[in-house]
Amino acid sequence: MRVTMVCWGLLIVILLAALLKRDWLLNIFAQPWVQLATTVALIVLAAGWLLMFLNTLAIIRPKYLAPGARIGLTATLLVVALGITGSMSYGAFVMNKGRETISNVFSSGPAIKAVDGRYNIAVFGADSGANREGIRTDSMSLISVDAKTGKSLLISIPRNMQNARFSDDSPLRAVYPNGFNCGDECLFNAIYRDTTDNHAELYPNSADPGAEATMDAIEGSTGLKVQGYVMIDMAGFAGFINAMGGVTVDSGGWVPYNGKAWPNSSVNTHWFSPGVHTFTGKQALWFARSRDFTTDYHRIARQQCLQQAMIKQFSPQTLLTRFTDIMDAGEELVRTDIPQQQLGSFLNLANKARETPFERLTLGAPDFGSAADKFSTYPDFDKIHTRIQSLIAEESGTTAAPSSKSAKASAGSSASSAPKSTTSDTGRNTEPDKIVEEPTDSPTAQPDGSALSEEYLVTLEQIGRTDLLGEIAANNNDCSVP
Repeated sequence: MRVTMVCWGLLIVILLAALLKRDWLLNIFAQPWVQLATTVALIVLAAGWLLMFLNTLAIIRPKYLAPGARIGLTATLLVVALGITGSMSYGAFVMNKGRETISNVFSSGPAIKAVDGRYNIAVFGADSGANREGIRTDSMSLISVDAKTGKSLLISIPRNMQNARFSDDSPLRAVYPNGFNCGDECLFNAIYRDTTDNHAELYPNSADPGAEATMDAIEGSTGLKVQGYVMIDMAGFAGFINAMGGVTVDSGGWVPYNGKAWPNSSVNTHWFSPGVHTFTGKQALWFARSRDFTTDYHRIARQQCLQQAMIKQFSPQTLLTRFTDIMDAGEELVRTDIPQQQLGSFLNLANKARETPFERLTLGAPDFGSAADKFSTYPDFDKIHTRIQSLIAEESGTTAAPSSKSAKASAGSSASSAPKSTTSDTGRNTEPDKIVEEPTDSPTAQPDGSALSEEYLVTLEQIGRTDLLGEIAANNNDCSVP
């Protein structure tokens, strides 16, 4: 009876904390020692309840009961015993699974502190496929979150951005004093590999020098202090989406992706139609990475949309109902330097962020001119810092003013004038680093007035009308979260 009353008392306290002090509760249960102690306690309670029910059966002595009562009572006690002990045993398994995943994914050490009232976390989409050497960060963004309100700014850095600036305290500042400016070889997504292969000794205390260097470049280029990073492996991304039960987005245009060849054809292009889709993991990966007939900037916009959709749909209910699947997928998906001590407060902050739309900014088209302006090739860091500070000020309702960090990062940097493109290529983008002019109008019907269809688009590719396909796909960067 005493054990039962204590358990009910603890359950009531936990429920009250979940309603009144969720951040406090999350912080407690994010601690590995609390998870371990809870696991042990649940195992002990499960064993205790099982022994108690067996003892009850011994006291009752079913053999002295009437045959009907004997069977009914014994069956009832066994069902109740298995239900209670089974639930507690499963709870212990789930708690231990979470503890193992958190210990394997998150780092040790003290919690990080907000800077100027914000947490700025770099997010890398890493591609380490079997046909590639090492890791390539094909997707890079910075999520800047207000530490109190959860209002967020998502800043995407194009993979082909050049002349990236390193922060003042970066070891690579001495190696690249004028920025990462060795031409076409020095794209932003090459910083990780370059540092890992050639400058790892500059980060002697880091478990991942490439990630540290990329964080330094994001910090110097945006003017925001970057406190941590999350590396998302593309190979595990699909599994994580499946573990969530899919992700729902509203696509504004036709999005191509490569699948099996169409019957009696060499064309392997398939299309997601405009409208609301609930994607599986594989489909979400196709949607996020597609750039056929368009540019890198189109897929950046879709990636921003997917990131916001995942955060909005990754609710506490999803976590509870799909906990073990998410934990299994998360261990294969994520590598981070965020400390375990931070997990509780970040989960609470993420829950706040779900309730408000993200502000989005791309350090290139369409937020800084068109693709033809080549802003990402010749970035103006003063403009970038000013725009970011303005967005943060609008978000918080204050007057925009460049931070000291931004001013330092901007000092001494001069922006080159970006040459205008004189040509337009709206066909298939077979050169990943080539920026093409974006068409402004997207046809919405076939020449006979009937609605566009996947079969019609396949026919266009068969007859070589990639120019028209480029016009049709021109608005597939229009994506929202329903």
